[in-house]
Amino acid sequence: MIMAGAQRTPEQRIADLERVEAIKTLKYRYWRACDNKDPEAFRDCFIREGASIRFGRMGDYDDVSGLVEIFTKIALREEDGRHVILDMHHGIHPVITLLSDAEAVGQWTLRFRQINLLDNTERLASVEYDDTYVIEDGRWKKSSCHVRELWSMVRPLPEGTVVKEGF
Repeated sequence: MIMAGAQRTPEQRIADLERVEAIKTLKYRYWRACDNKDPEAFRDCFIREGASIRFGRMGDYDDVSGLVEIFTKIALREEDGRHVILDMHHGIHPVITLLSDAEAVGQWTLRFRQINLLDNTERLASVEYDDTYVIEDGRWKKSSCHVRELWSMVRPLPEGTVVKEGF
């Protein structure tokens, strides 16, 4: 959704669409960092300091550094030379509202799938994201990220399941 108010020129409307696309790209980069187990890229999606994080069972933080620490601990854990937690994030249904040229809010739905090789389970979940975005150093960043799990399911991996990373 584009800023409401006075009539916008075609140039302003194009700039608004470019801002919305840049925010979508930021969110996709965030989820890609999660799936690729990349704490540095994950961290780079947020403002330098003071981000409001409400992440359900993973905790609430007044800065993203706490979430990065938890993410790193979970995502990079290995046993016998292989990762034991494998995630898949599919973000859908974005609703982006520009509040100004440098501020926006967004709502997203996440289809989440996780393979846990420690206890041989698969977890499926539907999660709602409410984000706030600002321009920092010329780039869109997340200044708040609040999640709410709608439902989840955990089931054992069927006997004989083979999980491989890469091709």
